[in-house]
Amino acid sequence: MMAKVTLRNLAAHKLRLALTALSVILGVAFVAGTLIFTDTMTKSFDDIFDRVGKGVAVQVKGKEIVSGDDDDESQRAPVPQALVGTLAKVPGVRSATGHVQGYAALIGKDGKVVGGGGPPQFGANWTDGGDDKIATGRAPQGPAEVAVDAETAKKAGYRVGDQAKVLSREKPLPVTIVGIVDTGHLNGATFTVFDTATAQRLLYKPGYFSDVTLAPQGGADEQKVLAEVKRVLPAGYDAITGTQMRKDAKSDLDQIMSIFRTFLLVFALISIFVGAFIIFNTFSMLVAQRTRELALLRAVGASRRQVTRAVMGEAFGVGVVGSTLGLALGAGIATVLQAFFKGQGLDLKGGLVFTATPVIWAYTVGIIVTMVSAYFPARRAAKIPPVAAMRDDVALPQRSLRIRIVIGAVMTAAGAALLGMGVGGVGSQPLLLLGVGALLVFLGVAMLAPVISKPVVRVLGAAYPRLFGLPGRLAQQNAMRDPRRTASTAAALMIGLSLVTTVNVMGSSLSASIGQTVDQQFGVDYFVGAENGGGFSPAAATDVATASGVSKATPIYSGRLSVDGKSGSYTTGATADLIDGANVKMLSGGTDLGADGMLINEDVAKDKGWKPGTVVQAKFPNGTEQRLTVKGVYAKSDFLAPRVLSLAAFQAHTSGQLADGILVDAAKPSPATKTAILQSLKDYPNLTVQDQSDVKKDAQKEIDGLTVFLSVMLTLSIFIAAVGVVNTLALSVIERTREIGLLRAVGISRRQLRRMIRLESIVIAVFGALLGIGLGIAFGTAIQRGAADDGLQVLNIPFGTLVVYVIVAGIIGVLAALWPAWRAGRMDVLKAIGAE
Repeated sequence: MMAKVTLRNLAAHKLRLALTALSVILGVAFVAGTLIFTDTMTKSFDDIFDRVGKGVAVQVKGKEIVSGDDDDESQRAPVPQALVGTLAKVPGVRSATGHVQGYAALIGKDGKVVGGGGPPQFGANWTDGGDDKIATGRAPQGPAEVAVDAETAKKAGYRVGDQAKVLSREKPLPVTIVGIVDTGHLNGATFTVFDTATAQRLLYKPGYFSDVTLAPQGGADEQKVLAEVKRVLPAGYDAITGTQMRKDAKSDLDQIMSIFRTFLLVFALISIFVGAFIIFNTFSMLVAQRTRELALLRAVGASRRQVTRAVMGEAFGVGVVGSTLGLALGAGIATVLQAFFKGQGLDLKGGLVFTATPVIWAYTVGIIVTMVSAYFPARRAAKIPPVAAMRDDVALPQRSLRIRIVIGAVMTAAGAALLGMGVGGVGSQPLLLLGVGALLVFLGVAMLAPVISKPVVRVLGAAYPRLFGLPGRLAQQNAMRDPRRTASTAAALMIGLSLVTTVNVMGSSLSASIGQTVDQQFGVDYFVGAENGGGFSPAAATDVATASGVSKATPIYSGRLSVDGKSGSYTTGATADLIDGANVKMLSGGTDLGADGMLINEDVAKDKGWKPGTVVQAKFPNGTEQRLTVKGVYAKSDFLAPRVLSLAAFQAHTSGQLADGILVDAAKPSPATKTAILQSLKDYPNLTVQDQSDVKKDAQKEIDGLTVFLSVMLTLSIFIAAVGVVNTLALSVIERTREIGLLRAVGISRRQLRRMIRLESIVIAVFGALLGIGLGIAFGTAIQRGAADDGLQVLNIPFGTLVVYVIVAGIIGVLAALWPAWRAGRMDVLKAIGAE
């Protein structure tokens, strides 16, 4: 019997539950879209890795000497060419092949770098019998010949026999394209191959390889080959099986995809969290409106458990429908994400990949969230006494707010404490502390909101009676009538706007901090750097130095070294120019580093206990070591690494040197000088020239872009909250059918009635916006204070933007009220008066 009741209620309340299902649909769609898109990306990259190293039994490479931010081969010792012959003679090995990989970018016919600043631009040596095949033409055989992958050739409009230029660590190299390589799809990356000697000279180190792969002889077992290789392998080198090599490559990708997937799912979970408030509010109102109906069920013999199951059955139905439609919409979101990233250079060929994962998670999340949100309203429904069916005016009893106040205050305080710990970096997982702290604060404030809703709404609607007369007075009273409902509706909007406000406060503060840093620390006239922020040939500095009006052009480099088993980064170049260019204050010692000197900043000096004259033993990525002497200590700088190394030491231990930038001083800075510098870089289309204002604007533009991106990602939660306002008002109109009929009977016009509902909607939306903005300012300020020593030294609250958000909230209120107000205005007066 109760199953029939559940189905009848679902059919009877289709419109009410459809709005509730919309909250589920949107949240589930974000989850499903994220999982479908990341599955598509993973499959696309897996297809690439499946082509790599199929015939490899063992891979040999240098041990990691200095740990980097990733498993970059530049952090490993190079493999000498002479070792290849030794490895080729190992029992079970058919052939040994050395590989070189580095940066090489092809310049297109339009004079621009193919691929721009997006996907990576690889260079490598050609190896016969490797993973790739020549589709057209032949393999490169000299220093002026290259072969390129088919997609790159198509993008650039090149064919076999065409002349082109390639960027590497040397001057732009004029080359002839002699072959087109069939590499399969590279997801937007570019691939340029040279003969081995040229690749070693341009990309790595003459006479050395990045790694060596060994092909098995006949059906030789790779484990046995590995054992044989380890017997002859000198110290300082690692050997792994081909299976492990391919597994490691996919593992690295899985880590990247996990981070990316988590990033997107955070926004999806926020939307679902907001949707939970809407679902709870909707079922609470539905239960309140059906009090007599539910009491009748109890009177005719239904148990509390059966009533609970009936309401939960409705929630299950809403969850199933919402999850199904959300999964379908998720495919559309995945398509949009695929198109967006294609515009950024990540071109995933083929259609979307559908696995069981998004389906399972879509239904799991959608159904569980819906049923958990509806559980407490269902419990309240079960507690309705049967005798209530005999009363004319029956309503659910309202509990005292005292318990809510205590619980809300405790949760808010606990959340604030966790936020403080997360901001302060306490514990091993500060991000988890921040997430849990924010969740507790949201729940705590949501529980406290009914307490403050009456006084706040009274203030917000104080001008209503004077401005709008009777409709204004009724709107204010309606919003104050049920503080729990008003607070729950406003809380959904509060969450979205609080996060958007936090992002904007953080973005504005970071932008202001960067501006202050550039003003204080940018001590040169111009800075030359690559568009994608990567390295480039230091030969460009020689060309810049010849430009009219330029008095000095200093290339700067970066690297990593290890001392006492701990690695760290350094900057190097002409030391005095670096110190002057970054406006750095020397705290002790001097800048004359000689061949083995090093400067350290004040943080390193304090942490290590080093001072001028301290001698340390350093290890470099190429496997060599050198004793370095601390020559001086400088104030912390955002433009310099924690260490400044002697240029001579850097050059002695580093091959394949790529510059990070060029510091340029001019005799008299002017537009003509900047034009002359640009002209000197005509062969380097990947380089840009910036003065102080350009550097500031460029950095702030990136921060502003990130702020907008994050705000847009959070907009879905605000949209779901707006749906919640629509839902609440629509249900409120149904709940007040008789009251509305009486108002119409005593003379209120349809226009006045619609205005009353619009004004009620506006005050609820603005209340939620003010709560959210207040929390967002608090969150943003706390994070800024906690990160003041890490570059976020300026607190800048964008009040203008926040005022716009309040206005937008008011507009949301107006739009959300359109349909409920229209519906209320169309009610038949006599039928409304006779409604129970």
